[in-house]
Amino acid sequence: MFHSQNSTLMSKTYTQAPLPFMGQKRRWNKEFKAALLKEFGDCHTFVDLFGGSGLLSHFTHTVRPDATIIYNDYDNYSQRLAAIPTTNALLRDLREILKGYPDLKRIEEPVRSQVISKIAEYDQRGYLDYVTLSASIVFSGRYVTSLAELQKDTLYNTLRQSDYTADGYLDGLTIVHQDYRRLFRKYQNQDGVCFLIDPPYLSTQATTYTGYWKLRDYLDVLHTLHDTNYFYFTSEKSSILELCEWLDDEYQTGNPFKGATRIDYATNLNYSAGFIDIMLYKHQPTERRNAA
Repeated sequence: MFHSQNSTLMSKTYTQAPLPFMGQKRRWNKEFKAALLKEFGDCHTFVDLFGGSGLLSHFTHTVRPDATIIYNDYDNYSQRLAAIPTTNALLRDLREILKGYPDLKRIEEPVRSQVISKIAEYDQRGYLDYVTLSASIVFSGRYVTSLAELQKDTLYNTLRQSDYTADGYLDGLTIVHQDYRRLFRKYQNQDGVCFLIDPPYLSTQATTYTGYWKLRDYLDVLHTLHDTNYFYFTSEKSSILELCEWLDDEYQTGNPFKGATRIDYATNLNYSAGFIDIMLYKHQPTERRNAA
């Protein structure tokens, strides 16, 4: 367990994660803050079971600096943050190679080989953050995780022109690296605890857990909702809410979302396509939880 230096008064508030991350919750800042202050004032510990980019943990700390925030660095995001100096140095070298090269254009030979060679040079020195690098040389929205993947991919000049910074981003957080089930059991029966639950999307690669995040994995997370204080994030694509309602109607299994407040956020991908992200939260009075 690592306790990040607490310098709340000096740290800036980030409204989005400092490095690229798929699925970060920046669009929820306003609604999340309002619910946090209105409903969870008696909670003194917030456990971010699937910490992701750390944005929820960071934002919770800025809103509730008096509370203990447990950031489960499920995706080793802190390793990527620690590599920012190397990432910035590499990007500066790539800017020299691509100087004068058309923006947003496919990188052709011989420049492509020069780019790959420079990246390979950095790769040999140690850890390289390929996810962040992908945002500058791979088609928008795609990520590679190794030199081998990058060599097979088509490269584009989408190079970032400024350095990354994450000063103070993890300040005040307690950082752990654990299976979410183990972490949940540790805090499950403690009073004044609220769980932040943002599991990986269904049928997607989960870097810490072997293989794809399947339906059973997704359903197992529902155990963290029984008789707990929680914020839970999902989308209409998962159909998890409809499934729980149906099971409760048909088999009286108990719906862990019953009584939770739901807020939808519509995102338009283009003029004809979009999706709805969903935040649910539920506060259980201590006496009710103890009775249960």
